Amino acid sequence: MNKAPINVQDSFFYNLRKDNTEITVRLTSGEERLGRLRRFDKFALVLEVEGHEEMIYKHAIASIRAETLPPTS
Repeated sequence: MNKAPINVQDSFFYNLRKDNTEITVRLTSGEERLGRLRRFDKFALVLEVEGHEEMIYKHAIASIRAETLPPTS
């Protein structure tokens, strides 16, 4: 039995959650939310923003940007 491949979206979200990466979610309305991804499913994301959890439906998302710092030497 072959396993179904993980899609790009799930892989991206899994790594953001696992690494506790701060992200900016830009909504289709133009509003931006800065926080950390806590959970996700087929339809929505749960983002921790300023100590509170917000559920954002995927159909309202225009883009997601990881806010990573460059490595320090």
